[in-house]
Amino acid sequence: MNDKSTADCGLSINFTGYSDAAQYDAFIKQGFQTNQKPTLFTWHTGDQLKELVDQGLISETTDLWKAAEANGDVPAGLIDNYTYDGKQYCVPLLVAYWGMYYNKKIFADNNLQVPTTWADFVKVADTLVAKGIVPLHQMNIIFEFVWFQALLVGSNPEAYVGLGTGKTKYTDPAVVDAVKAWYEMANKKYFIDPGVQTDPQTLLKTGKVAMAYFGTFFTGQLTSVGMKSNEDYGIFALPNFSPDVKKQQMVLETGPLCVGKGSQDEQAALAYSAWWMGQDAQQAWSDKRGDVSFNPKVTVKDPALAEFLKGQGDWEIQKRWLEATPNPIYTVASPAFGEFVTNPVADPMPMLTKIQEAADKYWAGK
Repeated sequence: MNDKSTADCGLSINFTGYSDAAQYDAFIKQGFQTNQKPTLFTWHTGDQLKELVDQGLISETTDLWKAAEANGDVPAGLIDNYTYDGKQYCVPLLVAYWGMYYNKKIFADNNLQVPTTWADFVKVADTLVAKGIVPLHQMNIIFEFVWFQALLVGSNPEAYVGLGTGKTKYTDPAVVDAVKAWYEMANKKYFIDPGVQTDPQTLLKTGKVAMAYFGTFFTGQLTSVGMKSNEDYGIFALPNFSPDVKKQQMVLETGPLCVGKGSQDEQAALAYSAWWMGQDAQQAWSDKRGDVSFNPKVTVKDPALAEFLKGQGDWEIQKRWLEATPNPIYTVASPAFGEFVTNPVADPMPMLTKIQEAADKYWAGK
């Protein structure tokens, strides 16, 4: 990418890498206390970025976002991940759209078609269960929240967004109904035992599960175990849970590229950030990584990803639950969801009441 940026805008980057995430985070935060403020660095969206923004440590990028939106270089909804008090900070380093990966041989062997409605999806899952095949992957750590996320955003996007602003309570009917639907899926044996230690990419390759709901980063994990795009696996957008939700809901997670305010090369880093958002930079980035870009103009070479992204213009983008949820709420909800995955119960109210207590405490202080 340095070759490309040098040719395009006369700028290149000297890299310092860290293999330990905690060490890296500490280094960045400590750097702001010195004269060697971080110039261009990766971080996290959500509360962790807000913390740095609130402390005045991040350069504003509102003008860059205005230009990118005018040029059609960013999809609708992505800006929400970078907006604090009506202004933008940082630019996207990468994105991952959350879609359903599926084993094409299993689908072909059982005469299954890619579902376009939730009713179709249920038929696929029921058929697989009847054949003794586990339909879906699920984890009780790290990604324990994703089916809560999928069911709520696909049934009531407004309620889903409201959880991140305090307008929706975890005890509201829309949320309760989503968790009850999650329980019904578990009760119908749709999910693999979360205690299985095998990597999800291996489970999909060997047919231990027929489908796995993951971000598009999962493509790299599948190719690493020898699965071929659009031959061994495909990807589709998980249909909305409710037919009343007309716009296809698509969850997106994104990692930012940030400029330190007052850093030595602040203006050069902002110029680099502007270049980074453009089509030429993102096409080179996508080509090298074999992954999606946030820029809708970029052509993705991976055939399964390219097929998946054909629907991109019809998607309504939503933040991933993890980034949309304030940390004090997340630290209560995450283990609660993990326990639900491990031991699903028909009555979700005790769990949701506990999470809402943490939410009430958090929002009361805002």
